Order: sequence, then structure tokens, then C-alpha cells
Amino acid sequence: MRNVSLIWRIRNKHGKAWWIKLKTALSIAGTDPTGGAGTTVDLKVFQSRGVYGMSVVTSIVAQNTLGVQQVFNQPADVIAAQLESVYSDILPDAVKTGMLATSEVMDVVRPYIVQHDIPYVIDPVMVAKSGDALLDENGKSAVRTKLLDVATVVTPNIPELEEIVQMKVETMDDIKRAGKIFINEIGSKSVLIKGGHLKGDATDYLFTRDEFVVLKGERYDTKHTHGTGCTYSAVITSELAKGKSIVDAVNLAKQYMDLAIKYTPELGNGQGPVNHFKYQEVNPCLHN
Repeated sequence: MRNVSLIWRIRNKHGKAWWIKLKTALSIAGTDPTGGAGTTVDLKVFQSRGVYGMSVVTSIVAQNTLGVQQVFNQPADVIAAQLESVYSDILPDAVKTGMLATSEVMDVVRPYIVQHDIPYVIDPVMVAKSGDALLDENGKSAVRTKLLDVATVVTPNIPELEEIVQMKVETMDDIKRAGKIFINEIGSKSVLIKGGHLKGDATDYLFTRDEFVVLKGERYDTKHTHGTGCTYSAVITSELAKGKSIVDAVNLAKQYMDLAIKYTPELGNGQGPVNHFKYQEVNPCLHN
């Protein structure tokens, strides 16, 4: 009898089924009660990519498509207890962090990343899509020194990038300089610089220790982009959990995001969430 807790049934376009070992991914982040961002959406994304999702809640955030109404940061010992619950029982195949509101929380998270040879994706969340701050000033400076050097992939948007590298980023030369800072000075394995805040097409730039990849994308006229950073990084985490290379994981995530933004579900009265189901609808056989 098959152990269904460890395998996942996949069916190809011809209807033939086969079984693969179920991979796991852990999201360490804040919440979103409307389901568009944070660990709330990470679990949706993991599921959409055929990965078993787990979560450690760092902050309870009252937010919706209109903005952030209230934030309660979990005590560090509560976060530590959640991490121990996960790692002592189900070791994840990949990990991502989103909202880590304080330097103290980063101190709690770092040992779990360092002690295990597991792909680690950082979405360096500093400001919500609405413009509300999600990281205090000490936290902003701590991100660089306490987490980025152990990251497999870092996924900053332009404002986050500028905060981390302490320079204005407007041109291709600026982007290349910033990428080199991540690889050569900070020590990250790779950085995906998201170009949504730049002019022109929605082009992103991936720097690894061996490659520079330009990921072109169409820019869509929509306000519904809530949770794009969380979604993008969660897809990358899912694919790394399956054993894909950084470049392959990011390429698939870029395709996922293109469809997610093109076919938004138009929910909420403000900046609504993206579509977490469209990629699988278009590519029903591509869980692996």
C-alpha cells in the first residue's frame, strides 16, 4: 500500500498517472486575512505547485486590499517554538522568509537556516503594497548583515534594493552594480532584481555567481498587484524544493507571475490580489 503522506499523484496530458515523492516548503512570514499576501498566500502558492506547505507566523497583520490596519509582532520565543515544532518533525525541502519585523526575529531564524543545507529564499519585505511600513529601522539594517549572506535567492523590488545597497537604482549600470554587491560583497548565492518599479516593460534581472539572466515580461495595466512579491518568491521556493536549479526555478516563476498579473480576479476595493490558479490552468501537467 502506498504511503500517501509521502507521495503526490501527477497526471499528464494523456491521462497517465505516476507518483512522485511529496516535497515540502516552509514559509516564515506575517499573515493577510484577505489571502493576498504573506504566509497566507504562500500556502496557496505551494499547493498550486504541488508542494506541501508549512508556515511559521511572525506577525499577525490586519490588512486588506486597501492597506494595513494593525500589526501585532509575535514574541521571539513564540516564533522560536514554531520553528522548533517544524524542524523537529518535518524538515522542509526549501524555506522562504517574508515579513521579519525586527532584528531579534532574524536572530531567531538564522540558526535554522545555517544549520541545514536547504535552499533559502528571502523576500526582503519592508513596505506593504499600500505603502505601509512592515519593518522597523533596525530591522532594515539587520537584513543585510543577518540573513542575506546565507540566501540562495533574494527577491528585492527596486525600493527594497535601494535600501539594501544604499544607492539609487535607475539604469542598467545601476542594476549590474547592485547585483555585483549582492554576489561579491554581501555573499548571496543569487539575487532576482524585480524591475516593476522601473520604466518600460516588466523586466527582471537574475544574478548568480555564474550567470546574468534577463527575464523579459509584459507590463499590464492593472492596479491588482497585491502580494506579487510574496507570490513570486513562493513559486521560486516551491521549485527549489523540487530540486530545480536557481535559473530554472526563477524562469518558471516569471511565467507564473506573468499569467497571475494578466488574469487578476478583480477582488477587493483597493489593490487586489493576483491570480494563483491561472498557471496551473494553462499548464495542467506541470507540477514537477
